[in-house]
Amino acid sequence: MTEKLVIIGNGMAPGRMLEHLFEKAPDRYQVTIFNAEPRVNYDRIMLSPVLSGEKEYEEIIIHGDGWYIKHGITLYKGHKIIKIDRAAKTVTSDHGVTESYDKLVIATGSVPFIIPVPGKDLRGVITYRDLDDVQAMLLAAQSREKAVVIGGGLLGLEAAAGLASRGMEVTVLHVMPTLMERQLDPAAGYLLQKAVEERGIKVITKANTKAIVGNGKVEGIELDDGRIIPATLVVMAVGIRPSVGLAKDAGLAVNRGIVVDDGMQTSDGSIMALGECAEVGGMVYGLVAPLYEMARVAASHLSGDRSAAFVHSDTPTKLKVTGIELFSLGDFADGDDREEIVLRDASAGVYKRLVLKDNRIIGTVLYGETADGAWFNDLKKKQTDIKEMRETLIFGQAYQGGSPLDPMAAVAALPDDAEICGCNGVCKGKITSTITARGLTSLDDVRAHTKASASCGSCTGLVEKLMTLTLGDSYNPAAVQPMCTCTELGHDDVRRLIKAKGLKSIPAVMQELEWKTSCGCAKCRPALNYYLVCDWPDEYADDYQSRFINERVHANIQKDGTYSVVPRMWGGVTNSNELRAIADVVDKFEIPMVKVTGGQRIDLLGIEKEDLPAVWADLGKAGFVSGQAYAKGLRTVKTCVGSDWCRFGTQDSTGLGIRIEKFMWGSWTPAKLKMAVSGCPRNCAEATCKDIGVICVDSGFEIHFAGAAGLDIKGTEVLGLVKTEDDALEHIVALTQMYREQARYLERIYKWAKRVGLDEIRRQIIGDADKRKAYYDRFVFSQKFAQVDPWSERVSGKDKHEFKPMATIGYPQAAE
Repeated sequence: MTEKLVIIGNGMAPGRMLEHLFEKAPDRYQVTIFNAEPRVNYDRIMLSPVLSGEKEYEEIIIHGDGWYIKHGITLYKGHKIIKIDRAAKTVTSDHGVTESYDKLVIATGSVPFIIPVPGKDLRGVITYRDLDDVQAMLLAAQSREKAVVIGGGLLGLEAAAGLASRGMEVTVLHVMPTLMERQLDPAAGYLLQKAVEERGIKVITKANTKAIVGNGKVEGIELDDGRIIPATLVVMAVGIRPSVGLAKDAGLAVNRGIVVDDGMQTSDGSIMALGECAEVGGMVYGLVAPLYEMARVAASHLSGDRSAAFVHSDTPTKLKVTGIELFSLGDFADGDDREEIVLRDASAGVYKRLVLKDNRIIGTVLYGETADGAWFNDLKKKQTDIKEMRETLIFGQAYQGGSPLDPMAAVAALPDDAEICGCNGVCKGKITSTITARGLTSLDDVRAHTKASASCGSCTGLVEKLMTLTLGDSYNPAAVQPMCTCTELGHDDVRRLIKAKGLKSIPAVMQELEWKTSCGCAKCRPALNYYLVCDWPDEYADDYQSRFINERVHANIQKDGTYSVVPRMWGGVTNSNELRAIADVVDKFEIPMVKVTGGQRIDLLGIEKEDLPAVWADLGKAGFVSGQAYAKGLRTVKTCVGSDWCRFGTQDSTGLGIRIEKFMWGSWTPAKLKMAVSGCPRNCAEATCKDIGVICVDSGFEIHFAGAAGLDIKGTEVLGLVKTEDDALEHIVALTQMYREQARYLERIYKWAKRVGLDEIRRQIIGDADKRKAYYDRFVFSQKFAQVDPWSERVSGKDKHEFKPMATIGYPQAAE
């Protein structure tokens, strides 16, 4: 018989609990969730990258709406539970919804601590705990004025870094002498403060807030020494407290948190608690790793296996601020019964400290170089006697045995039970065995099947090394390869940082992201130019000298040095006037070859470079614009004759193809983009091997994507079925914009789709109407600046670019 499981709270801990529960007992419970927030489950530890602009909210969603539907979960969004009736075994929300339960799980999390000072209720004073807080900060950051963050701990520093990246002038106030004093010793705290200040953030330690001042809204903060720090935004990030009011009102045992045993059971046999609201073994937790362990234990008990028990273990501390590497674990306080090993490298900004007791590691502090954190953690957990490696211990795992080891050999030497992912408690053996058993070949696959590096991502490098060790040459770590020799950053990081830092020129990117060369190379400059065009269509001036030769001259260079010109024929349709104009141009310029292309257009081959402007001018008089057959952009929309002429046609495929092409031409994309519209399932336009295709059917339009018919042969995947032409256009445009914003330069749509996941694309484009409309709107906005015919610009003289090779202006030569 199915039991009723009600969960109060929809954070990371109950979400992980349900994942385990559905694996162990998929049909045992009918699940209902009440979430005080008006949204689905998301990764709270990734709020800082959302604040800084490095991620979007959609990227940190853990379980989208489709997941709840798949598992038959009733999710009440924006419903706060106000009463638990233990006698009746019901819960009631503030919207008046009452649900009964057989088992109840309380996962109410925590609430931020508010300093009880005058002015704490002024407009402009906020906390930093959830997405609503982040959105409030983003709104305030648009003013580009002054912000004060009270609290120099993890959340406070992440908030400060995010606001600073958004253009605010930020001051951090911290009551203690050094930052993050609970996780770092004074030496590491000093280095951290120095790094924070180098980012333009002012830090005031030993700062005790006396009052928040202002008339109706925040104007500043008064310290107890009389100083006034001006501010239009104050963020309180001074700590959290377990949210226990609901449990206390229900008569459950409560201390600092809701008291539970090591099976997550409260004082009521029908009620469990887990997450930040729970107190187990006299301790409450705020880091994700122990919360996920609680989730595992709770799921086991709910499934009937009561052998699982929560056991305390120290969890490493890491700061999610780009460019700041720190690692802290265990007990690093001074004491007569302990010794320490310290390594400092002032020029490199590296500090390492190991605290030992009885020849065993009890605490670790690493700053600036943290690669050995997992190894030190493993030694600590196993209480390994380090006496024999005492002299080289501080240099890390690679130096054991008297001489440096290759970093890969150091990873290979880790035992199978060495913890790789602290957030999710995933060991080396679990990762390597899953890779082998399931034939995993990508980092995303490993994340999906093991959860390793799926939370904060700080262990990604270790996971990638394990993949290399396990798969050998068959592993292609394209996702983490530098985009060229000019930088250590991959394409994804460069794209993320361009947005996060507001970089709007190639020199700005190279300076801020610390390019190794003065002007880049033929590999990175075209990529940077595309990313800037895509991200800032209204502000960035397209740098034609950073494009490939064909894009610079608006024609395709041929093996003999001449060029081919392809006029655009909308949907492959032409008429006698256009054909006469083409014939006249062929005769006038003695063009030696005229060829019908696979994209249903006419290619004029063998044109001399000096004749190109004149050819364009004559074609332009007949109404032609560039077919952009050379472009990393939309090339053709191939069509069949459709319902107007064909007895099998179900829709006007020709008309839709022309509409799509006229709407989308001129848009730059990461790689060439080919489309097709077939008027019936007979598929005469070959829509099922295009980047994006449409098959017209009786009930509407079946949209396909991610096909290939070049070096790789691949049939398309079905995105979904829509009813009208308007729907088809919106979905196709939104899909294209998602691809434009997420793909790496020169990455075809089928490769991008494989990397990000077909289901994720369908979720965003088919399943999320708001997300789809946002993509659509951004594409429409960019088209205001993109739909300019380069041929007419060059002929009219508006385009002043000359056909110069890149090498003549100091750039390495780019080739198609």
